[in-house]
Amino acid sequence: MPDFTVERLSFNSLSELPNSWTNQDYLALLSLLNFDSPEAIEPAELKAMCQMALTDLEPTEAAELVLGYLFPDDLNAGQIQNLAHNMLTEKLWEENPELEHHQGFFKATQLLYEAYNGKFPRAEAVQFQVQLTAADPAGLAIFDTLPEAPLLRLLAQGMPDNALLKRLFSEQLAGTRFPEAQHIIWQLQPGARTENAISFDVVSSAYWLDDFKYADTYQAATEAEEPAVEAE
Repeated sequence: MPDFTVERLSFNSLSELPNSWTNQDYLALLSLLNFDSPEAIEPAELKAMCQMALTDLEPTEAAELVLGYLFPDDLNAGQIQNLAHNMLTEKLWEENPELEHHQGFFKATQLLYEAYNGKFPRAEAVQFQVQLTAADPAGLAIFDTLPEAPLLRLLAQGMPDNALLKRLFSEQLAGTRFPEAQHIIWQLQPGARTENAISFDVVSSAYWLDDFKYADTYQAATEAEEPAVEAE
């Protein structure tokens, strides 16, 4: 089990995810909204025009349209309708049991919250940099495949015992199978790497990782993630 020194380099709160909506997304939504000639809009104006067009609809109708765009194959019409109503009062990226949909629910809510001046819940995410220094340089290989799980196992050890991540996923954190990790860490970018250290830029929901902002530099060990075995 490789040992690491874990150092939090930065920590910030976010109300929207980096690069979560592109101009292509806004153009696609405007087309769904039957907006005339969206391609003629200046790129810098696309987001504002898209949000303005959305507010021509009732909030739940706009939520249905955005969810339908984000989850064309994962949710049926009935599910989208129910979720669109729930979005007005619930933080779906925290309260919905389908973790694989959480990032999409966050993206939808951040767009609609801004468009409707707060009629939807405020989206809260975190972004931070963490540096991991290995006692043995060979230990860095643990992050070459499926890095989210071994990273979460390290991060959790810098968080309080009552942290939600530790309470809900104690077995996964202690073991070698943590498939939910890829849905808890929404964006993961490796940074500088030396012979015995690597840094990561992490984006996740405040729901899971806000407690890491209190972490001091500490020593921790982690396990590699075992790949899922596909049924024959």
